[in-house]
Amino acid sequence: MVGRHLRITGRVQGVGYRDWFRSRADSLGLTGWVRNRADGSVEALVQGDDAALTRMIAEAAGGPPAARVAHVLPSDAPLDPALTHFERRPTL
Repeated sequence: MVGRHLRITGRVQGVGYRDWFRSRADSLGLTGWVRNRADGSVEALVQGDDAALTRMIAEAAGGPPAARVAHVLPSDAPLDPALTHFERRPTL
């Protein structure tokens, strides 16, 4: 198990990005959360198998059809054992 923090920039709010991200993360068996940021970006914490995380990061660069992702900026994150599923969190 590994953890990654992601910051996704571009046209990623108001296009269904969070719901799309949560659905993809669920299908890959990942745990964590996703939320909008006040600066217009999307932030996520994803945890799981390294191969599934690599695939999620690659897919995050595309997003749903209406999104126009500029950058996906991953960084290492500590594992949070309290996260047992993938959730959508309120904007920060």
